[in-house]
Amino acid sequence: MKRPTALGIERSLSGQKWCWRDVDGGGSGLQPDDLVTRILLSRGAPREQLADFRRPSLRAFMPDPSIFCDMDRAAARLADAVQCGEAIAVYGDYDVDGATSAALLIRLLRQLGRNARPYIPDRLLEGYGPSAEALVRLKREGADLVVTVDCGAQAFDALHAAHEAGLDVIVVDHHKCSTTNPVALALVNPNRLDESAEAASHAHLAAVGVAFLLAAALVRTLRGRDFFKDRVEPDLIALLDIVALGTVADVAQLKGLNRAFVAQGLKVLGRRQNIGLAALADVARVNALPGAHELGFAFGPRINAGGRVGQADLGVRLLTTEDPAEARALAAELDRFNEERRAIEAAVTEQALEQCEATANAPITIVAGTGWHPGVIGIVAGRLKERFGKPAIVIALGEDGVGKGSGRSIAGVDLGAAVIAARESGYLIAGGGHAMAAGLTVAPDGVDGFAAWLADRLADECATAQDSRALSLDALLAPGGINARFAEAIEEGGPYGHGWPQPRIATGPIRLVKADIVGTGHVRLVAAGEDGRSFKAIAFRAADSDMGQALLANAGGRRFWLAGRVKKDDWAGRDAAELHLDDAAMAD
Repeated sequence: MKRPTALGIERSLSGQKWCWRDVDGGGSGLQPDDLVTRILLSRGAPREQLADFRRPSLRAFMPDPSIFCDMDRAAARLADAVQCGEAIAVYGDYDVDGATSAALLIRLLRQLGRNARPYIPDRLLEGYGPSAEALVRLKREGADLVVTVDCGAQAFDALHAAHEAGLDVIVVDHHKCSTTNPVALALVNPNRLDESAEAASHAHLAAVGVAFLLAAALVRTLRGRDFFKDRVEPDLIALLDIVALGTVADVAQLKGLNRAFVAQGLKVLGRRQNIGLAALADVARVNALPGAHELGFAFGPRINAGGRVGQADLGVRLLTTEDPAEARALAAELDRFNEERRAIEAAVTEQALEQCEATANAPITIVAGTGWHPGVIGIVAGRLKERFGKPAIVIALGEDGVGKGSGRSIAGVDLGAAVIAARESGYLIAGGGHAMAAGLTVAPDGVDGFAAWLADRLADECATAQDSRALSLDALLAPGGINARFAEAIEEGGPYGHGWPQPRIATGPIRLVKADIVGTGHVRLVAAGEDGRSFKAIAFRAADSDMGQALLANAGGRRFWLAGRVKKDDWAGRDAAELHLDDAAMAD
């Protein structure tokens, strides 16, 4: 159904049309409770389940784990290993989703009386996913069972080698699968092509969410074997802080079960029971109760920094340690690596932007550079995607000419499927991912051919996505309505994140009392409305954009409509709010 245009704005200062998210149009003068109901309904909540969506719980959203292919087989094999005292290794990816997935299973197995060995590959030396060499070495060093988390769905050669070596491997993943599955004792992945419709409806889960379902299945299996007759069952709920972190940091869609994971996980996180996460909160200076924003922008980048520019296993070690002194030391080290990552990222971004003019008319931005750090290319790809509004792939070329690439996509363009197709068509050495993100390896001198093939493959998808590109608004708010009470009230519709966006309001017409640049290219505003009320606003990293330049040039002049998200401003005990600006448009 076509959504109505908002405020008659067909082209904003950032080149977008404004539309009301709700087909009935944005209501002005709505009470906060009415707005929360509209928020839930416009994001897909059935009217008869509004109570469940207001307060998402596991009871309301968690499926029976047995609906997933190989889940019972995986749980039974893990239960055998627990009961027989077998040596278990958990092989995780080096990002936050991999670290949290591995930490969840390690902490659970510890409660079951088994110490599992973590194995996190080095991004630079080993690359993404399980390698044949590493799996065979784990077998040789005594592992009876390996569980791969957040990787393995495309590891055909490595898993075949493990099978030949007599090693049992359970794959727990969420990345896209091929038409055939690799050889493994079990492949638990809601994105398997042979999954039932019910299981496939959970394809948006991060790997840590799939790992939690396996944990529940394992506990249930052991309960059925009377394993807990003389011992206490593990507290699965206490692990939800880790699940929430991995879900948000991996930018999984916050719908259905994921919203329950995050909503309940934030409650656990607030109790600071995991000493590693408590130490991380301290170094990140998160003093108030953390929300989804803090998971994504304070906790996640620091856990990621170990795998990007430091030691790959630091995140898992932090999330599983029981030693407060070690937790403080690991958190401080991750914080230092995060600062190093920022500096490297800024340098690579600057060089990548210099290449982008050549791809200005292409449906997808693909840039490559020798000497670029592979640990930051995913972040840089995200920056380019935001800057140009189209998918972006950044490729770091090694001394041997082989390129390691990372891509980020936009809504409506399935980048993971395209990368898998490119690999199967011979344009890539390796590649995989999901709709919004992908990784790849390209042969020397293969970048141009791959770029041309991918541009042709995605041209129609990108054109359709660009044609339908619009800024979605939830409501029209008078400038005086931008206050702490409103910011607090709309939290009832959360948690917010990818796939369940925080409410975006429009306000105006306003005049700018003040506009200047602060920090690293942020545009800071003071706006005054016709109702006589003023408020603060900020547009992050917007100083060089068309919107930012227009706002800076018209302070005190023409009237504007502003669109963004209302955030509570409680710095130094203030009870106020400000608008985090997404877009602006001329009002006259």
